[in-house]
Amino acid sequence: MLNHIVIMGRLTRDPELRRTGSGVAVASFTVAVDRDFGNKDGGEKETDFIDCVAWRQTGEFVSKYFTKGRMAVVSGRLQIRSWTDKDGNKRRSAEVVADNVYFGDSKRDGDGAGSFAAPAASGFSGYSAPAAAPASDFAMLDDDDAQLPF
Repeated sequence: MLNHIVIMGRLTRDPELRRTGSGVAVASFTVAVDRDFGNKDGGEKETDFIDCVAWRQTGEFVSKYFTKGRMAVVSGRLQIRSWTDKDGNKRRSAEVVADNVYFGDSKRDGDGAGSFAAPAASGFSGYSAPAAAPASDFAMLDDDDAQLPF
């Protein structure tokens, strides 16, 4: 049996981090995912709001680094829960139990627009632009293209 789901969308609110009675971290969040197609009239695409839950270190990671509006890629499994509401009605709800959550966008600039800036411009410290090669490393080619392999 296979139960694996991958979704990508923006968080609709800041993740909510709670702890179980035994101290296990669990984060709840909702991801807004646009459908790949519009309605019959060719209008706007519809959006699904998918509830997600992340446990332990993944939950702590999501709670620490993700906020409302950030793009997230969530990989996990789909879980259907049955429960009874306060009126005694049986209900069902679906949620993604996240195994991994990845950043779907670059770190935002202070404007909060969520633009896809180059890593160096976004303040990502693990990136450095390549140094320019010295001019002596280059050689001029003759205009004869017959020797080129492509």
